[in-house]
Amino acid sequence: MGYEGEAWLGIDLGTQSVRVLLVAADGTVLGAGSAPLAGMRDGVRHEQDPGEWWTAVCAACRGAFKDLKDGPPSRIGGLAVCGTSGTVLLTDAAGRPVSPALMYDDGRAWAEAERLRGAGLMVQNTWGLPKALWLLRAHGQGRITHQPDLVAAELVGRPVPTDSSHALKTAYDVEGDAWPDIPGAPALPEVVRPGTRLGEVCPAAADATGIPVGTPVIAGMTDGCAAQIASGALRPGSWNSVLGTTLVLKGASRTPVHDPTGVVYNHRAPDGSWLPGGASSVGAGVLTAAFAGADPAAMDARAAAHEPSGAVAYPLVSPGERFPFLAPQASALVLGEPEGEADLWAALLQGVAFAERLCLDYLHHLGAPMDGPLTFTGGAARSPYWNRLRADILGRPARVPEQTEPALGMAALAAHGTGSGPLTDVADRMVRIHTVLEPRPDRTALFAEPYARLVDELAARGWLPPPVAAHAHERLGRDTAGS
Repeated sequence: MGYEGEAWLGIDLGTQSVRVLLVAADGTVLGAGSAPLAGMRDGVRHEQDPGEWWTAVCAACRGAFKDLKDGPPSRIGGLAVCGTSGTVLLTDAAGRPVSPALMYDDGRAWAEAERLRGAGLMVQNTWGLPKALWLLRAHGQGRITHQPDLVAAELVGRPVPTDSSHALKTAYDVEGDAWPDIPGAPALPEVVRPGTRLGEVCPAAADATGIPVGTPVIAGMTDGCAAQIASGALRPGSWNSVLGTTLVLKGASRTPVHDPTGVVYNHRAPDGSWLPGGASSVGAGVLTAAFAGADPAAMDARAAAHEPSGAVAYPLVSPGERFPFLAPQASALVLGEPEGEADLWAALLQGVAFAERLCLDYLHHLGAPMDGPLTFTGGAARSPYWNRLRADILGRPARVPEQTEPALGMAALAAHGTGSGPLTDVADRMVRIHTVLEPRPDRTALFAEPYARLVDELAARGWLPPPVAAHAHERLGRDTAGS
């Protein structure tokens, strides 16, 4: 294969594509492949055809192997799969899809969510459990299945247990390691902890993907957790900001960070520690929607002349917000009138960073540990300008790894799950920091007024709770790592 020693495969089922990385123990990326995914968005509706996931996985795997010096690998240490958090579908007893997949931000299950909250379950409208109940009502019987479970089942040739990370938004109790009593729910899948061995790649899957027969398949985590692993943000107080189509913040803590509103939730790491965080509906997806076909680097260069922008944006990718506040009725907003395309691009970049700052302020409000390093990952971390802008607006240093893909995190989890040591140590070996950005105090001060204006507007609309708005105002003169 052109390398010494073992390698692991990470598979990331994203919103717009499947991405696959073959990674050596020291983090060297030996092969990379991707394949596009299509979806259907219409208002609060967001679906994908689950059959396309496997087709894309096969293409992406073969793409990762095609440039290897000695051809396809004869051995891979293991693989793990991550998916978008809260994406669910129904399958039959053999594991075949019997419904479309409702994606992470599909908002049609609000009535089911209301009933579940009335029964005492802390769920959001876009979480997996309400959507699974919606699917059961719309499509009849079926087995509740999370996105990576379908791919893992194809890989091993039979249905597999789900992992507790993807099951979290289906209301799995990660502290008690058990399903709660869920009104109206059918039989729920068996749950294992991330890093558990699910089986081995079967001959049919090997033929389709090029992955060697017998490769261990390890239970994965959500894409946000995968990106967190890829950032190395696994020690208490460290945080990873994953900016792709939408924004996810994930941190590490010795104890759960409790949020009575359910906006912040806690994943359980393979070692039993806690990974608190939340998923916003703002993100880089607004750029794709507003500027189809634009050259991001060219637009970034033009946007640099608009700091701050003449407009202030809260750039939701889809209706409703989940973090840093819960507001199903929220819609994208722009205060003021942009001077032109470049100014609007600047307003959207800055608006995402304002939302990111508000997320960090909210986490501080809840008492989360914030004193460790912050790392940027996700597709948007490929933009040097946006990284610099975000560090300035957040007022704190930020690290950017050489490899920002969640698939790297799954390769690390696969290495951990096949006996290569504690996940924190595996990630330390695999993650390479490329850049450290120091905030410029004068630029941080420049953005304080538009950030405060946005906070006030969110509170005035009844979306942001007044105590959270007040806390954000109190921290205007401090960096977001401060106590």
